[in-house]
Amino acid sequence: MVIVFARAPLAGRVKTRLVPRLGEWGAARLQARLTRQAVRTALAARCGEVQLHVAPRIHALWKSWGVALKSQHGRDLGERMHHALEAALRRYSAALLIGTDCPVLRPQDLRLAARLLRGGCDVVLAPVEDGGYALIGARRVSRRLFDGIAWGESGVYAQTAERLLALGYRWRALRSVWDVDRPADLERLRSLRFPSAQPPAFRR
Repeated sequence: MVIVFARAPLAGRVKTRLVPRLGEWGAARLQARLTRQAVRTALAARCGEVQLHVAPRIHALWKSWGVALKSQHGRDLGERMHHALEAALRRYSAALLIGTDCPVLRPQDLRLAARLLRGGCDVVLAPVEDGGYALIGARRVSRRLFDGIAWGESGVYAQTAERLLALGYRWRALRSVWDVDRPADLERLRSLRFPSAQPPAFRR
């Protein structure tokens, strides 16, 4: 199965580093477009059920996308990710979790991650150029993979790799990708084909 982790496209609450270039509403609309792209990638991968986990949960935007909608639970990103994967692994032998900031993540990447898990890997990561990761796939998870990680900083991937080694997990890394987080990333984004329709943004 595939879990897509997303922040709701609330104007003034998402993509704040891009607000000077796009404005609050433009940044929120970009968040909505990135989320839709991530859902399409997850569906195209055909790795099983797709769930969209949103914080906060807003039905209006997602109800027509044909995926199960869930709320995120936890005090920080790590706790929310651990909760989502742990719940998924009660029902499935493996689960993939992706974010919405990486439009260059392809269905083939998800399928490769799923194959590596079926082949015996405990965890698969897709590293991001800025030091995070865009995908985590797992057959088993420990809270230690997520507790105390400096989320949003450049050492997320390195810290997670250290935890995996300490736990004795068998793991693999996929190709390195880039995400959309800073104004300079908008230039790279222009080269990609994105849906032309503008999903709505919300103000809260």
